[in-house]
Amino acid sequence: MSNDRKIYTKTGDKGETSLLGGTRVPKYHERIEAYGTLDELNAFVGFLRDQVEDTSVKILLLEIQDRLFTAESLIATEENVPINKMLPQLYEEDILKLEAAIDEMNSVLPGLTSFLLPGGHPQVSLCHICRTVCRRAERLVIKLASETQVDWMVIRYLNRLSDYFFVLSRWVGQYNNVADLIWKPRI
Repeated sequence: MSNDRKIYTKTGDKGETSLLGGTRVPKYHERIEAYGTLDELNAFVGFLRDQVEDTSVKILLLEIQDRLFTAESLIATEENVPINKMLPQLYEEDILKLEAAIDEMNSVLPGLTSFLLPGGHPQVSLCHICRTVCRRAERLVIKLASETQVDWMVIRYLNRLSDYFFVLSRWVGQYNNVADLIWKPRI
């Protein structure tokens, strides 16, 4: 049995794509920018998951990837256009799970009174890449929300997720016996 479905559709060859609901928009449309950045973040989270050794972190990162796809589908859905299927949702429990992980990691980390420089270990750097891409996605979703209806749970989740990646960077550093790189501003 062969698979005759082709991955390419050629429908985007003129610089447009479809939102969930079918409306064609330019590929630079704000919704596309927002969920495209979430997709970029998801790829980096997968790369990070491939690098870390701790099983509980790997499990949570896989769950985060699922929630990012959920956020992408919510952002890709145009306002007031019916779609033929139920979309997954983000829930308060998703945010609480991130907060619990942050609190657990923070409980074993030394206090922090300075800004940190990303780096010191590839996993630490990758956590910071995830954090900064997450912040960019958050900014794009907030901008989109200023112009149209956006599920605020997406914004709340991204805000907490960037905090998670920051604390994870420190925890991963400690796990790998790498000290925080404290920023010492030149005066």
